[in-house]
Amino acid sequence: MALIIARFFIGIIIVILSCVEVEYYKTIVISLLAIGVLTDVFDGIIARRLNVSTQSLRRWDSTVDQLFFISVIAATYLKYPEFYEVHWVKIALLVGIELLTYLVSFLKFKKEIATHSIGAKIWTLFLFATLVDVIIEGNSTVLFELFFWIGMLTRLEIISIILILKTWANDVPTFVHALKLRQGKPIKRNRLFNG
Repeated sequence: MALIIARFFIGIIIVILSCVEVEYYKTIVISLLAIGVLTDVFDGIIARRLNVSTQSLRRWDSTVDQLFFISVIAATYLKYPEFYEVHWVKIALLVGIELLTYLVSFLKFKKEIATHSIGAKIWTLFLFATLVDVIIEGNSTVLFELFFWIGMLTRLEIISIILILKTWANDVPTFVHALKLRQGKPIKRNRLFNG
Protein backbone atom coordinates (compact mmCIF):
# COMPACT_ATOMS: atom_id res chain seq x y z
CA MET A 1 0.00 0.00 0.00
CA ALA A 2 2.93 2.33 0.70
CA LEU A 3 4.14 1.94 -2.88
CA ILE A 4 0.64 2.64 -4.22
CA ILE A 5 0.34 5.80 -2.09
CA ALA A 6 3.86 6.88 -3.09
CA ARG A 7 2.90 6.58 -6.78
CA PHE A 8 -0.13 8.81 -6.19
CA PHE A 9 2.03 11.54 -4.62
CA ILE A 10 4.75 11.20 -7.27
CA GLY A 11 2.10 12.01 -9.88
CA ILE A 12 1.07 15.15 -7.96
CA ILE A 13 4.71 16.24 -7.60
CA ILE A 14 5.24 15.84 -11.36
CA VAL A 15 2.23 18.11 -12.04
CA ILE A 16 3.54 20.73 -9.58
CA LEU A 17 7.00 20.65 -11.19
CA SER A 18 5.39 21.26 -14.58
CA CYS A 19 3.67 24.38 -13.26
CA VAL A 20 6.89 26.04 -12.11
CA GLU A 21 10.29 26.68 -13.63
CA VAL A 22 12.69 24.05 -12.30
CA GLU A 23 16.31 23.60 -13.24
CA TYR A 24 16.94 20.11 -14.68
CA TYR A 25 13.19 19.66 -15.12
CA LYS A 26 13.50 16.86 -17.69
CA THR A 27 15.94 14.81 -15.61
CA ILE A 28 13.89 15.20 -12.42
CA VAL A 29 10.54 14.41 -14.05
CA ILE A 30 11.84 11.41 -16.01
CA SER A 31 13.43 10.07 -12.80
CA LEU A 32 10.16 10.52 -10.89
CA LEU A 33 8.23 8.91 -13.75
CA ALA A 34 10.62 5.93 -13.70
CA ILE A 35 10.27 5.60 -9.92
CA GLY A 36 6.48 5.74 -10.28
CA VAL A 37 6.53 2.96 -12.89
CA LEU A 38 8.85 0.88 -10.70
CA THR A 39 6.44 1.24 -7.75
CA ASP A 40 3.74 -0.06 -10.09
CA VAL A 41 5.86 -3.06 -11.04
CA PHE A 42 6.97 -3.93 -7.53
CA ASP A 43 3.84 -3.26 -5.48
CA GLY A 44 2.14 -6.39 -6.83
CA ILE A 45 5.29 -8.51 -6.72
CA ILE A 46 5.96 -7.58 -3.09
CA ALA A 47 2.30 -8.05 -2.09
CA ARG A 48 2.28 -11.54 -3.59
CA ARG A 49 5.62 -12.38 -1.95
CA LEU A 50 4.27 -11.27 1.44
CA ASN A 51 0.99 -13.05 0.71
CA VAL A 52 -1.02 -9.85 1.30
CA SER A 53 -2.36 -9.37 -2.24
CA THR A 54 -6.11 -8.91 -1.94
CA GLN A 55 -8.85 -7.85 -4.35
CA SER A 56 -9.10 -4.55 -2.49
CA LEU A 57 -5.36 -3.91 -2.87
CA ARG A 58 -5.47 -4.79 -6.58
CA ARG A 59 -8.42 -2.41 -7.09
CA TRP A 60 -6.53 0.38 -5.31
CA ASP A 61 -3.50 -0.37 -7.49
CA SER A 62 -5.53 -0.05 -10.70
CA THR A 63 -7.20 3.19 -9.59
CA VAL A 64 -3.93 4.82 -8.54
CA ASP A 65 -2.28 3.66 -11.78
CA GLN A 66 -4.92 5.65 -13.66
CA LEU A 67 -4.49 8.72 -11.44
CA PHE A 68 -0.70 8.55 -11.72
CA PHE A 69 -0.66 8.44 -15.50
CA ILE A 70 -3.40 11.08 -15.77
CA SER A 71 -1.18 13.32 -13.64
CA VAL A 72 1.87 12.71 -15.82
CA ILE A 73 -0.14 13.26 -19.01
CA ALA A 74 -1.52 16.52 -17.55
CA ALA A 75 2.02 17.59 -16.64
CA THR A 76 3.33 16.91 -20.15
CA TYR A 77 0.34 18.78 -21.57
CA LEU A 78 1.26 21.81 -19.47
CA LYS A 79 4.83 21.74 -20.82
CA TYR A 80 4.24 20.52 -24.38
CA PRO A 81 0.70 21.45 -25.48
CA GLU A 82 1.71 21.37 -29.16
CA PHE A 83 2.15 17.59 -29.01
CA TYR A 84 -1.40 17.18 -27.73
CA GLU A 85 -2.78 19.62 -30.29
CA VAL A 86 -1.26 17.59 -33.12
CA HIS A 87 -2.39 14.20 -31.74
CA TRP A 88 -5.66 15.15 -30.05
CA VAL A 89 -7.85 12.84 -32.17
CA LYS A 90 -5.90 9.68 -31.30
CA ILE A 91 -5.55 10.76 -27.68
CA ALA A 92 -9.32 11.35 -27.52
CA LEU A 93 -9.92 7.88 -28.99
CA LEU A 94 -7.65 6.32 -26.36
CA VAL A 95 -9.35 8.23 -23.55
CA GLY A 96 -12.74 7.20 -24.94
CA ILE A 97 -11.92 3.50 -25.14
CA GLU A 98 -10.31 3.61 -21.67
CA LEU A 99 -13.49 5.15 -20.27
CA LEU A 100 -15.47 2.50 -22.12
CA THR A 101 -13.56 -0.28 -20.32
CA TYR A 102 -14.59 1.24 -16.99
CA LEU A 103 -18.18 1.76 -18.12
CA VAL A 104 -18.50 -1.86 -19.27
CA SER A 105 -17.04 -3.09 -15.98
CA PHE A 106 -19.33 -0.90 -13.87
CA LEU A 107 -22.39 -1.87 -15.89
CA LYS A 108 -21.62 -5.57 -15.64
CA PHE A 109 -20.06 -5.91 -12.19
CA LYS A 110 -20.61 -2.59 -10.36
CA LYS A 111 -16.83 -2.48 -9.86
CA GLU A 112 -13.90 -0.92 -11.65
CA ILE A 113 -11.54 -3.08 -13.67
CA ALA A 114 -8.42 -4.67 -12.23
CA THR A 115 -7.56 -7.28 -14.84
CA HIS A 116 -3.84 -6.44 -14.83
CA SER A 117 -3.65 -8.19 -18.18
CA ILE A 118 -0.35 -8.92 -19.88
CA GLY A 119 -1.33 -6.62 -22.75
CA ALA A 120 -2.05 -3.78 -20.33
CA LYS A 121 1.37 -4.22 -18.77
CA ILE A 122 3.02 -4.03 -22.20
CA TRP A 123 0.97 -0.94 -23.01
CA THR A 124 2.13 0.71 -19.77
CA LEU A 125 5.74 0.28 -20.90
CA PHE A 126 4.91 1.96 -24.21
CA LEU A 127 3.10 4.74 -22.34
CA PHE A 128 6.21 5.25 -20.20
CA ALA A 129 8.49 5.32 -23.27
CA THR A 130 6.17 7.72 -25.13
CA LEU A 131 5.99 10.10 -22.18
CA VAL A 132 9.78 10.06 -21.84
CA ASP A 133 10.03 10.80 -25.57
CA VAL A 134 7.63 13.75 -25.21
CA ILE A 135 9.48 15.09 -22.16
CA ILE A 136 12.86 14.91 -23.91
CA GLU A 137 11.87 15.95 -27.43
CA GLY A 138 8.58 17.78 -26.92
CA ASN A 139 7.19 15.29 -29.45
CA SER A 140 6.84 11.58 -30.19
CA THR A 141 6.22 9.96 -33.56
CA VAL A 142 7.03 6.25 -33.88
CA LEU A 143 6.62 5.50 -30.18
CA PHE A 144 3.33 7.37 -30.07
CA GLU A 145 1.97 5.36 -33.02
CA LEU A 146 2.96 2.09 -31.34
CA PHE A 147 1.49 3.32 -28.05
CA PHE A 148 -1.77 4.26 -29.77
CA TRP A 149 -2.34 0.96 -31.60
CA ILE A 150 -1.20 -1.23 -28.71
CA GLY A 151 -3.48 0.81 -26.45
CA MET A 152 -6.49 0.32 -28.70
CA LEU A 153 -5.88 -3.44 -28.99
CA THR A 154 -5.27 -3.97 -25.27
CA ARG A 155 -8.37 -1.95 -24.30
CA LEU A 156 -10.45 -4.09 -26.67
CA GLU A 157 -8.98 -7.19 -25.05
CA ILE A 158 -9.87 -5.87 -21.58
CA ILE A 159 -13.44 -5.22 -22.72
CA SER A 160 -13.60 -8.78 -24.08
CA ILE A 161 -12.25 -10.12 -20.76
CA ILE A 162 -14.97 -8.25 -18.86
CA LEU A 163 -17.70 -9.45 -21.21
CA ILE A 164 -16.47 -13.06 -21.09
CA LEU A 165 -16.23 -13.31 -17.29
CA LYS A 166 -19.32 -14.47 -15.43
CA THR A 167 -18.17 -12.88 -12.17
CA TRP A 168 -15.71 -10.05 -11.48
CA ALA A 169 -12.11 -11.19 -11.19
CA ASN A 170 -8.78 -9.47 -10.86
CA ASP A 171 -5.47 -10.50 -12.43
CA VAL A 172 -6.79 -12.12 -15.61
CA PRO A 173 -3.78 -12.31 -17.95
CA THR A 174 -5.60 -12.63 -21.33
CA PHE A 175 -9.02 -13.20 -22.87
CA VAL A 176 -8.07 -16.89 -23.25
CA HIS A 177 -7.72 -17.07 -19.47
CA ALA A 178 -11.12 -15.35 -19.16
CA LEU A 179 -12.66 -18.07 -21.34
CA LYS A 180 -11.22 -20.75 -19.06
CA LEU A 181 -12.54 -18.96 -15.97
CA ARG A 182 -15.98 -18.74 -17.59
CA GLN A 183 -15.89 -22.52 -18.13
CA GLY A 184 -14.97 -23.02 -14.49
CA LYS A 185 -11.47 -24.19 -15.34
CA PRO A 186 -8.45 -23.15 -13.28
CA ILE A 187 -5.99 -20.80 -14.93
CA LYS A 188 -2.27 -20.55 -14.54
CA ARG A 189 -1.05 -17.12 -13.47
CA ASN A 190 2.53 -15.94 -13.39
CA ARG A 191 3.43 -15.58 -9.69
CA LEU A 192 5.49 -12.44 -10.36
CA PHE A 193 3.15 -10.54 -12.68
CA ASN A 194 -0.45 -11.53 -12.12
CA GLY A 195 -0.80 -14.27 -9.60
